Amino acid sequence: MERKRKKEKRAAPRAAKRPAARRRARPASKAQRALEARQQPESLRLRSAGPSFTVNDIQKSLAFYRDVLGFALKERWEQDGALHGVEMVAGRVTFWLGQDDWKKGRDLVKGQGFRMYCETSQDVDAIAQRIRAAGGTLLEEPKDESWGGRACAVVDPDGFTITFATGL
Repeated sequence: MERKRKKEKRAAPRAAKRPAARRRARPASKAQRALEARQQPESLRLRSAGPSFTVNDIQKSLAFYRDVLGFALKERWEQDGALHGVEMVAGRVTFWLGQDDWKKGRDLVKGQGFRMYCETSQDVDAIAQRIRAAGGTLLEEPKDESWGGRACAVVDPDGFTITFATGL
């Protein structure tokens, strides 16, 4: 038993004395490389994002997001009895809708050139069917995408395009 202890004591110092050039460095993991890259300089890190849409008719938009898309009303903002804005939620995602005050004119085009991608774990075909059943019209029918997910898209009453997709 004493011999065994002596061997253990001798083995440990030899490993510690090994020259640095002969030590094998473990390759950095993908997560470790990403962490190091974003620390030089430290980049912006977000935990969520949510759009705020200025809409022409808050009641019409509220009905569309709630009744057609399936968002839940979380909060409403009123002033002098008039609805001015709402907070809508779907899962962990929040959308804000605000009534246009028309200070920039009534001909302001909304939604042009805009698309919001919303990732879901739900069946995209079932989402599309629910939208159609509630009277909504799809801009893009469900289809398999090049990235491996499946997606469909709608346009809200003000022209904002929203894509529901898996595999983003």
